[in-house]
Amino acid sequence: MKNNSESTVKDVRISGHISEAVGNPSALGLLGLAMVTLVASSQKLGITGGETHSVALVLPWAIFLGAAAQFVAGLYDFKHNNTFGATAFCGYGFFWFGVAMSWMIKMGMFGAAAAATADTHQLGFAFLGYFIFTLYMTVGAMSTHKVLFSIFFLIDVLFAGLFMSTLGWGGEFWHLLAAYAELGISILSFYASAAAVLNVHCGEVVLPVGRPFGPWAK
Repeated sequence: MKNNSESTVKDVRISGHISEAVGNPSALGLLGLAMVTLVASSQKLGITGGETHSVALVLPWAIFLGAAAQFVAGLYDFKHNNTFGATAFCGYGFFWFGVAMSWMIKMGMFGAAAAATADTHQLGFAFLGYFIFTLYMTVGAMSTHKVLFSIFFLIDVLFAGLFMSTLGWGGEFWHLLAAYAELGISILSFYASAAAVLNVHCGEVVLPVGRPFGPWAK
């Protein structure tokens, strides 16, 4: 008589589907978020960038960590059937692709004409759109864990500060609010990434992240 594992393999072959084990991509996506927000917040706070407030050396981290790492993590979350994680990582990955290209346009990398006619207010409305996106993702984050919810809450604050300052509403306060929120996102994302790695690798809770909460907590 065949054992259960042999029967399972046979059933899989007959159905034409192959089961594939995929690791949790959250650690990679959160690392990408942590790195890009660390570098970008240093520019917003005036720690880096010099007198011209240059974002030239923020670009590589925006493209490879903020964009590519989060996008790859999102694709693997689709394989996990995790709609929330996949939408979040892919959504913010595309955001950083868009921001990197916007910076390149303003720096003249696509020609002087494009740089001269660039209207920063259009970027402000993109930030407003991502603020709306993050609001409903923050509701979903309540069903994950408290550290991730805190990250999303700070992303709400970041986008509020970005669209307000970019559209010229409210003065310097909103720029500084965005800068400190971005730094907070980086710190919490490093913690969440470490928790995602160590808690799985060690088989126990090394770094607690808090239980889900709210009316739709699983």
